[in-house]
Amino acid sequence: MSDDDLWDSIDRIQDRLASAQPPRPPQEALLLRMLKLSEEVGEVAEAVIGATGQNPRKGVSHTWDDVQSELCDVIITAAVALRTLTPEAREVFATHLARVTDRSLEP
Repeated sequence: MSDDDLWDSIDRIQDRLASAQPPRPPQEALLLRMLKLSEEVGEVAEAVIGATGQNPRKGVSHTWDDVQSELCDVIITAAVALRTLTPEAREVFATHLARVTDRSLEP
């Protein structure tokens, strides 16, 4: 999948979510989109706990494939939240990724 395909998909998901939700003031809709991100991060934690069997009552209840899937959900949800915040999400992300990459790769 190319970068354009990724962001086209994110645009389509964001548009669909916006049209499927009850009408809300823009700030409330944005806040709820951000809260969804916290929910998804919690699902990553649940999957890691399940994959490592850390809950004695449940034992091993997840796989590392489940963790991968939940991490993908976090990435998608974050991208949709960014797109909800700004129509220039792809440019904002590309610029930020370049800064983080440069900073991370400095000697």
